[in-house]
Amino acid sequence: MKRLFLLRHGEAGFSDGSDFQRHLTTKGKENLVRMGERLNPTLKTIDLMYCSEAVRTRETAEIMEKYLAIRESVFLKDIYHGDLRNIIAILEKTSNIVETCLLVGHNPTISLLLSHVSNENYLGLQPGMLAIIDLEISDWDMIGFGTGVLKEIIQ
Repeated sequence: MKRLFLLRHGEAGFSDGSDFQRHLTTKGKENLVRMGERLNPTLKTIDLMYCSEAVRTRETAEIMEKYLAIRESVFLKDIYHGDLRNIIAILEKTSNIVETCLLVGHNPTISLLLSHVSNENYLGLQPGMLAIIDLEISDWDMIGFGTGVLKEIIQ
């Protein structure tokens, strides 16, 4: 069984630049630190993290790396621009030696992925919310509609 963690970036402020350049707010950082402290006793290691290249997702990933041992990180612009099909394609290419995968991304795509994989009604993840899904698959290329069970949402 594989485990997928979906994390929407922390609360971000507005920017004079592009949406891609938005930074986390102080409140967003504090909320992520609290979540990291709660996760640490139960979750120690993530095999692989996929993260959008946007500033706010990178900042979110940096905070999470203080609380989780992340063995490998991959930063992809496709997560920022991608739709549900693109994100599933990224996950399908994940090596089968990976048991735990964290995806740090954006709405609406990350919430759509949660609903799609878990076959749950749409659950709009708010900034800084983490969904934990147990996947009932042996290989990542099998990920798809209804292949997972939503275990917990943490904020």
